Amino acid sequence: MIHISKLTFRYPASETDVFKNVNLDIEKGEFVLFCGASGIGKSTLLRCMNGLVPHFSGGEILGDIQVAGLNPITASPKVMSRQVGFVFQDPETQFVLDRVEDDIAFSLENAGIPPDEIRDRVNHILALLELSHLRNRTIFSLSGGERQRVAIAAALAFSPSILILDEPTSQLDPQSAEEVLQAVIRIKESLQLTVLLSEHRLDRVLPYADRIIYFKRSDGEVISGSVREILPQMAFSPPVVKLGKQLDWSPLPLSVTEAKSFVSQYHSEHKIAIPSNGKKKHHKPLLKGEHINGGYNGKLVLDDISIEIKAGEILVLIGLNGSGKTTLLRTLVGFQKPKSGQVWLDGREITAGEPAEICRDVGYLPQDPNSLLFAEHVQDELTITLQNHGMRNTNGWTDELMRQLDIYELRGCYPRDLSVGQRQRIALGAILVTRPEVLLLDEPTRGLDPDSKTALEKMLKEWRTQGKAILLVTHDVEMAANLADRVILLQDGRVVSEGDPAYVFTQSNQFAPQMVQLFPDTGWLTVQQTLDGLEKDIL
Repeated sequence: MIHISKLTFRYPASETDVFKNVNLDIEKGEFVLFCGASGIGKSTLLRCMNGLVPHFSGGEILGDIQVAGLNPITASPKVMSRQVGFVFQDPETQFVLDRVEDDIAFSLENAGIPPDEIRDRVNHILALLELSHLRNRTIFSLSGGERQRVAIAAALAFSPSILILDEPTSQLDPQSAEEVLQAVIRIKESLQLTVLLSEHRLDRVLPYADRIIYFKRSDGEVISGSVREILPQMAFSPPVVKLGKQLDWSPLPLSVTEAKSFVSQYHSEHKIAIPSNGKKKHHKPLLKGEHINGGYNGKLVLDDISIEIKAGEILVLIGLNGSGKTTLLRTLVGFQKPKSGQVWLDGREITAGEPAEICRDVGYLPQDPNSLLFAEHVQDELTITLQNHGMRNTNGWTDELMRQLDIYELRGCYPRDLSVGQRQRIALGAILVTRPEVLLLDEPTRGLDPDSKTALEKMLKEWRTQGKAILLVTHDVEMAANLADRVILLQDGRVVSEGDPAYVFTQSNQFAPQMVQLFPDTGWLTVQQTLDGLEKDIL
């Protein structure tokens, strides 16, 4: 289906190749997982397959590429779109019309397909992706998982033979991510599709992949092989795989289900009294919301929520897409005013305060990093923020922060030309440059590779030690297990569980880390805790 030989690409004005002498063959009907560090070239290679690179991006491309019998270099993206359906990292950027059915039909109408055939195709795609009941809904009334499935439906309008998905679950909760992946598997089998998927959240996709294409190093080396063949060569892997490596399980388990077959050999006397709350420390609350009710467009989203974010603490907020997490953060920082209730910052009420004033002391990172990026160069994003707040760049602070975030080498680049993960780190720098005492981070790991996520975890722990109050919204339960002092679970705008991570993560199967699923009732959240516990048991 896809043949690539000695493919080399370099963006305009760049002095280095994104990748060099790539050789790949992908068979019809394969499910291939692309993985590697942020900005290493995964998205670029995928865009080569539908002609966006080099036709849209420009640049210098060498070598041979054949996709479904066509050469994307000589064919146009218009021609390639009939064979290659593409879903980008941010599905919202793909929607053209407001209504689900209209958006799916849009490309077919533009291509002059007869109305009866359009209706048949749209009905078939809606049924296949279990979206028929949403056909008359507006796009922006849908949940994150529903939007992702609509984006996939639109990509399938021309009945392509190849479906490419660029990080399709990066902004989805575990339930929505599973629904999207199940939908991909269903349409793959039904339509005999070849599926290429780029993803950092390997725990979600490994069980479905036939093969991994791994961007091994920043010099452009790409290796390919079966999942179990490539996994040992990768610098990162999901918790069950890490545990399997440490305990010499063979074959390496790719999921909790596979790992459970190894667990019976260990003793089962691990049950402990898991605490119900996280009141281990008595730090001062820096940011508080009291009895907050609110929402938007006449819709009540937050229902009597009270929350405290304490100095020297990482509080993790979890919940399904649409449960009110983002609305709560926006209310705390002043972008949305509550219908009732109060917000307090370090003892003073800020309920009616202006966001520009609040954000000097409260760093707020929204889900979409693009909303914070407007300068010509990466370095300017940080220095302009300081200027806007009347602050100075003392002792080379911006350079130090850029190095911490691993964006110093990008300081002269135009931010919007960079990968999602790189833009996320730049946006993080723009809110951290004022050295706020309170941080509100809405899905900060979106688009981040494991190395960048590990670096972020390290920084968050350092800031906690420095006494900062951190509220982290994330769907990454493994990261939450590593970091959280306390966890709050939201459901339909209400707090349904709050307290010690070991307690809250046992209250919802949807948000249980892999070690909790594998060893329930032990209080073990991470691989290291599990290894320590098993060692004591064995001894």
